[in-house]
Amino acid sequence: MKQLSGLDATFLHMETASQFGHVSSLCIYERPSGSYDPLDAFRRQVERRLHLLEPLRRRLVEVPLGLDHPFWIEDPDFDLDFHIRHTAVPPPGGDQQLQELVARLIGRPLDRSHPLWEMYVIEGLPDDRFAVLTKIHHATVDGASGAELTMLILDATPDARADIPPDGDWKPEPAPTDMQVLARASANLLRKPGRALLLSARVLREFGETTRNPVVIETARQWRRSLRGPLGQLLNVGRKRDEERDPPPAVPVSMAPRTPFNGPITAHRKFAFRAASLQKVKDIKNALGATVNDVVMAVCAGALRTYLEKRGALPDEPLVSMIPVSIRTGEETDRWTNRVSGLLALLPTDEPDPIERVRKVHDAMMSSKEIFNAIPAETLTDFAQFPSPAIFTRAMRMAVRFRLADRFNPPANLVISNVPGPREPLYAAGAKLLHYYPVSTIVDGQGLNITVQSYLDSLDFGLVSCRELVPDVGDLADEIVREIDHLAEAAGVII
Repeated sequence: MKQLSGLDATFLHMETASQFGHVSSLCIYERPSGSYDPLDAFRRQVERRLHLLEPLRRRLVEVPLGLDHPFWIEDPDFDLDFHIRHTAVPPPGGDQQLQELVARLIGRPLDRSHPLWEMYVIEGLPDDRFAVLTKIHHATVDGASGAELTMLILDATPDARADIPPDGDWKPEPAPTDMQVLARASANLLRKPGRALLLSARVLREFGETTRNPVVIETARQWRRSLRGPLGQLLNVGRKRDEERDPPPAVPVSMAPRTPFNGPITAHRKFAFRAASLQKVKDIKNALGATVNDVVMAVCAGALRTYLEKRGALPDEPLVSMIPVSIRTGEETDRWTNRVSGLLALLPTDEPDPIERVRKVHDAMMSSKEIFNAIPAETLTDFAQFPSPAIFTRAMRMAVRFRLADRFNPPANLVISNVPGPREPLYAAGAKLLHYYPVSTIVDGQGLNITVQSYLDSLDFGLVSCRELVPDVGDLADEIVREIDHLAEAAGVII
């Protein structure tokens, strides 16, 4: 039995009737020649490797009354057939039908009485292709550990050995009683007030240094000095103290303007995927002296500008994007947990010139990284340890009930994530992976997410939106593809 970290549990507590904590991926495969049953082949591929796939075997055990974060146990009633499912798109089986099917499947929460994942083997696609949609809860893995999980399931060659010898048989755990769970949680509950006091003092200091506010800085220093004696030693038992650092540079922070996709979301989703040439994007970044991420962000900014302008909804101010950032160090004792934070960056949707947008994106990212480095992500993610599940869940329900997403401008308009992927082909039971489309999640107040995954020579874009806020998300996806060509032409890149 292993307790979830505060950050892991946050992705559980955030869930409401319209806001879900799972993330997904849509993989398109080429069916091998000869007789091939995608469902049977993929099921056996996963079954042979279950001893390597801890996140797929464990399920939740809640702490009574929501007093502390839940625990994981090896599911005593594990049923692989519950998780791997078979479906098909209706004729003609094109991209539109596949996008609609995925949108419906991701608009359903995962069942917490089972391990928090599902896989749908999808047939009915043309050109001897099939797809696999994987839904897995963010409480189980983050982007980096999710990529590692995928690599454990897939093969580097089409004729990989069928039987992988187990490193050790996995054994289900009996479900603990409420008293056993409370006993395990009690020690953690006793330590929380002291840890929260130390963490608050540290964040107050770092906030003051970031904003160069002398009053806040001095208040935090006095508070921390009072915790450097015997009391601090007691509160820091079992934890290495952080060192004092030089003050970081001050960088201004901007709030996001209102757009049509910044409002309360429903449970209904829209999904669109598109593929673009990775080499073309690299040619653009080489021509402009930028990075691939600069180009991706600038392309998204240009597409959003065109999309909003056509609908008479383009704000005068630049939009703000939240960008997920991995904080893994490689020294983690538990690889199957969340080690992720995020930074905010201005998105130059107010800039009409595509070349200038790339420069402004680069400058915005540099400024945002200064802020991100000023207050360590470790500090912010530590805060998730302290609110009890009962309090967190009630707060989320109140936010929905009072429609706070309608009353306040969001800190960010949308999430844009660019994930580098493998440059070598991957296979699932002999079937070649053609495309890896990310299918992320949206939250109240941010009804649009754009995630990009590179694979082989392709940039695979996955856009998820609230059906009521952005019903035409496919149009935005088309604008992204057009914007890449537009930027290539402006940069003098031969298309």
